[in-house]
Amino acid sequence: MTQAANDDRRFSVHADHAGRHHARIVHEPTFEAAAVAYLEDLAIAPDEDEAIRVIVRDLDGGGEHCFRVDVETGQTAPCG
Repeated sequence: MTQAANDDRRFSVHADHAGRHHARIVHEPTFEAAAVAYLEDLAIAPDEDEAIRVIVRDLDGGGEHCFRVDVETGQTAPCG
């Protein structure tokens, strides 16, 4: 394993509009990276917004964050 792989954490990630039943386990170093990685493979697009609310839960250390991710640019911001 590489050093980068050792830094990865396990996150459960789902799009808010899709619900928890569409959650995936993602291995990434940060909450933000997990949100973007999830969206790279997302097949369910939101109905009318260019940003998607993504819920990211750390399976190893605890904690949960919500991000709005712009689907055009990949920019993330905390849900507000």
